[in-house]
Formats: sequence, structure tokens, C-alpha cells
Amino acid sequence: MKMRLFNRNLLLAGVAMATVLGLGLDASAQEVIKFSHGVAPDTPKGKAAEYFKKRAEEILGDKVKVEIYPNSQLFDDNKVLSAILRGDVQFGAPALGKLNKWTKKLQIFDLPFLFKDMDAVSCFQDSDKGRGLFNSMTDKGMLGVSYWHNGLKQLSANTPLREPTDAKGLKFRIQTSDVLAAQFEAVGAVPQKMAFAETYTALQTGVVDGQENTWSNMYSQKFYEVQKYTTESNHGLLDYMVITSDKWWKGLDPEMRAGLTQAMDDATKYGNDLAAELNMEQREKTLQSGETELVELTDAQFKDWQSAMKPVWDQFSGEIGQDLIDAAAACNK
Repeated sequence: MKMRLFNRNLLLAGVAMATVLGLGLDASAQEVIKFSHGVAPDTPKGKAAEYFKKRAEEILGDKVKVEIYPNSQLFDDNKVLSAILRGDVQFGAPALGKLNKWTKKLQIFDLPFLFKDMDAVSCFQDSDKGRGLFNSMTDKGMLGVSYWHNGLKQLSANTPLREPTDAKGLKFRIQTSDVLAAQFEAVGAVPQKMAFAETYTALQTGVVDGQENTWSNMYSQKFYEVQKYTTESNHGLLDYMVITSDKWWKGLDPEMRAGLTQAMDDATKYGNDLAAELNMEQREKTLQSGETELVELTDAQFKDWQSAMKPVWDQFSGEIGQDLIDAAAACNK
């Protein structure tokens, strides 16, 4: 009898202890959020990701821990979306041009000469139609939560690109985008889809003759060392979409989701302001290097490039939606 009583008391004590431990675990439960991206920490995207971590942990305190993995330490832009769907990471920020295999609508951001400046880009991205594109991949399980700027792209090559005919026969490195391929084909050039990390060596060894990128990317990757000329064309956009799992996001506690939304909004403003500053600053540093010569287009030359590439809009309007293209073009005030 005494033995049974002892065992019963021991059992009750164990249940009580388990309950206490369980409550303790629940009380200290923390949402660990992994954010993977493919660029260096000192780029606008890298700094925006770090700012998101800072603000999320300030707003939500011990309820959240954000881990940032730059430089494709976990996944590059081509693999991060599958990782998000598996739950291996919670956020990625791939270039918009990398998303066309998931939805054709986002090809809009690769159309040449669609936006005359970054104010026009923000105008469209902040509009109902622009924000509506966050839901363009929910049928695949992914949700966009923010647009992050890098900037407008310039052309570079070892020959001066003043007229569209100057690009004829030259090989240009591009992202994996059918629109970008069509853009270069429209001027008689040869597009070469290639990873960003391979671009410097490809330019250096002559595997490709030129490339397109923002001033900040060209400076950080030192492309100016292996490109004799840089044409200030502002012909295209290089931006990112911050993406998460639709199921994970909608399954968060409302307080957690609200805190992360505020942190993301703060990081977006911080990163987009920084991108504008950095492009101007690194434009000057690139030119001061003396290793690449700036080609400034005349108004007539700029219009020639526009006219040569404009047919690409019609080529992809069926996939993108003419209503989206019209809404974007209307932001060029």
C-alpha cells in the first residue's frame, strides 16, 4: 500500500514538473526567422535585411529572432523560393527578373525603357496594381511582402555603345529572363544567361563582351576594371521582391505578423533611400577610377535605343497583361 502511494505521489510530482516545464517552454517560445539573400552585407539589399532584423527584434522583443544569411550562404536567388516552400527559410529577396518561371506577370519589371526614373518605379509599385502583384504567386504557395530597390541599369562593353547598331553581334550577360533576352536580340546582340557571380570572370576572359547593371552593382563587383566603356542608358530596372510562404505568413499570430509588417515597412524605406544614395555615390567612384569611360547619350540617341527595344513590350503584353503595362507607363509623369 505504501509503495503504491509512493508511486502515485511520484507520478503526480512528475506530471506537475512536466506541466511547469511545458509552461516555461511555451513562455519562452521564440519564432526563429531565417532570411537568405545573394548579395554582400554592405549592399542596399544586405543593409535593408539587417535593418529588418534590427527593427523586428526591437518591436517584438524576445518573441522573435531573425537570422540573416547573405552572399548565398544558404541559397542563391534560383533556389531560395523552393527553400521557402520547404520551410528551410522564411524570407528571400530575389531579383524580379528571376521570378518569371513562377509568374509571367512580374516580367513587367524587365521591359526596357518602361520607367523613366525611380519615382515612376515607386509610383507603380505603390499603386493597387503594383501591390496586387504580391499575390501573383500565391497559387504556387508564395507571397510577396515588399519591393526593394536597387536602381536603373546601365550598359557596359569594351566598345562604346552610342547607337543600338553598336551592340550588334556583341555577347551580353543577362539574368535568366526571356524579356531581357528579347531586349538584346532586338538590337542584334547575343544574350548569354549567366549567374551574377560568374560575370566578372566572363567579362575578363571575353566569354561575354558586355553586361547591364546598376551603378552600385558594377562598382561593388569591379566590372569597370574589365569594361572600357559604360553607357548611361537607364534602360531597365533591377529591383527585388521580398517573398515569404503564404501559408506560414497567414498562420502567424496577428501580433507577430503586425510587428514583422512594421519592421518590413521600415526596412523598405531605409533600403530604398540607401539604394538611391549609393548609386549616385558609386557612379562617381566608378568614373573616378579612370578605368571606364562614360558614354552619355544625346536625346536623339536615347530615342533610337527606345525605339529599337520598344517592340519587346508588344511581344510580352499577352503574358504580362496590357492593363499592367499601361498602368506602369502612366507613372512616367
